[in-house]
Amino acid sequence: MTENANLQNAIDALQIQDVYLRDSLARCFGEFDPKYCADYSKLTVQFLHVVKQSVVMEEDGDGRLLRVFVDMGARWADLSEPNEKLSVRALIEATFVVEYRMTGELEQTCIDEFSLKNASYHVYPYWRELLTNQCTRMHLPRLILPAVQLAHNRH
Repeated sequence: MTENANLQNAIDALQIQDVYLRDSLARCFGEFDPKYCADYSKLTVQFLHVVKQSVVMEEDGDGRLLRVFVDMGARWADLSEPNEKLSVRALIEATFVVEYRMTGELEQTCIDEFSLKNASYHVYPYWRELLTNQCTRMHLPRLILPAVQLAHNRH
């Protein structure tokens, strides 16, 4: 089966049920205080977007669910600092779970294709909202994210 056929089979057999936040972390490191940062131009914003895993779960008499775990993140780093760990000034990360009701049987290749290429579409609006709000609460610069972003590991 081709990649497109695998993806289409999964799209036809899955119905979105839920998207929720499983874990989040927001913090500043060292002496960095975003409210009093004089020069954000010295910092580079780096992003994380990875589909971590997918799991098929049996529900009691209710069929099966596909659960896809997606890690998202943003960090502000001073790239002139040679030690990568010490270069990070602030970090916002989240793990989201998106659940799909399975209406038919799917091969693992179909599940993998769908998880890597489609699950992020359902998670991304929640990530944009969380990141925007958290930046405001932490006094970090406002980030304007594109309407859509695909996972870095989708290929």
